[in-house]
Amino acid sequence: MHIRETVSVAIDALRANKLRAILTSLGVIIGSASIVLVVTVALTSKKFVLSRIESIGSNLVWVELVQRPDKPQPLSYEMTLEDMEAAKIIPNVIQVAGTRELPMAVIAGGTERPVSVVGVTDGYQAIRRLLILRGRYLDAADMEMRSKVCLITPQLSERIFGQDNPVGKPVRMGELTFAVIGVFRERAETLDLSDLHENSVIVPFTVMRYFTGQEVVRLLDAQADKAENVPSVQRQLGQLLRSRHPAEAEYKVQTLNAILAVAKQISLALTVVLIIIAAIALLISGIGIMNIMLVTVTERTREIGIRKAIGAARREILYQFLVESFLISGGGAVVGILIGIAIPVVAQSFLPGNLRVPISSMSVVLAFVVSCSTGLFFGYLPANQAASLQPVESLRYE
Repeated sequence: MHIRETVSVAIDALRANKLRAILTSLGVIIGSASIVLVVTVALTSKKFVLSRIESIGSNLVWVELVQRPDKPQPLSYEMTLEDMEAAKIIPNVIQVAGTRELPMAVIAGGTERPVSVVGVTDGYQAIRRLLILRGRYLDAADMEMRSKVCLITPQLSERIFGQDNPVGKPVRMGELTFAVIGVFRERAETLDLSDLHENSVIVPFTVMRYFTGQEVVRLLDAQADKAENVPSVQRQLGQLLRSRHPAEAEYKVQTLNAILAVAKQISLALTVVLIIIAAIALLISGIGIMNIMLVTVTERTREIGIRKAIGAARREILYQFLVESFLISGGGAVVGILIGIAIPVVAQSFLPGNLRVPISSMSVVLAFVVSCSTGLFFGYLPANQAASLQPVESLRYE
């Protein structure tokens, strides 16, 4: 029997039991769709993480003094504006900024609310890429003249001023009255690893001296020119601070790898769960294929005996049932792959405009190969059983 005839006989056998074949392939459909979706989710999450990191601040390195509550730390440990100026001469550093945060209360309209006052130096907006929703950002004159101006978050604006435009309105913090000149927000959520929060108020760094009596930098941000230069900047920044301060002072030099590591762990956990689901679906579908094929062999015992009696070889019977298993699993794989592609395409319209869902051609090939292999693997036992039937016993069946 030629291969074309073998395929034709297998197709005719499946046509005779369409509903059975469709139900048998459901597990393969779910499994192959899951494989495509697993790879798609992994690629999308990786792309999403990278886009978030770029939104937070490109090639960012930041330093803070490690606080030791068990022993007093002298003022010589603290970072200063001179340290910030020295950091600007580090090779591959294109921008440096310093901040200091202080918990306070803001009073506006007779209402008092807890806030976090963040004093910032020049270059902070460029590094952190803050979005100004209303008004303007701090300029050089505000820094130099120690102007009593501030920027607030949209959440804080709504809590204090409701739906009114806050720009130009006064707020009181401590003994000073500030004028709100703008409303800002971060470009992306920073998983609480940022110095900015919903209740943050940005003021000129020079104004912080009125509250603290000294101009100390608690957080030093540096921006590298290229991503590959971030480790070098991180190392040199740590060396610079250790050379300018006592040896006992300890500084934590960090990069966005902290956020990236958290996101990768979440993505990996999600990918593993989906792979397990896909593997279970394919395993169940394989068992279903084997079960149905065993039933099919039993039902068609007399047919197999007749074919062997008229000259069909054992190999031809084996190939016929393997082809049937392949068609069930292969057809299910094609349908599952189409579903796995269709879901991200439909979901694309509900995602942010700058986020694209990539479909990996490798995932399509992998889903098809694994699904077809599952069908052939679990279909071999029934096919071998059918090929091993004796013609005489088969003809006497029923």
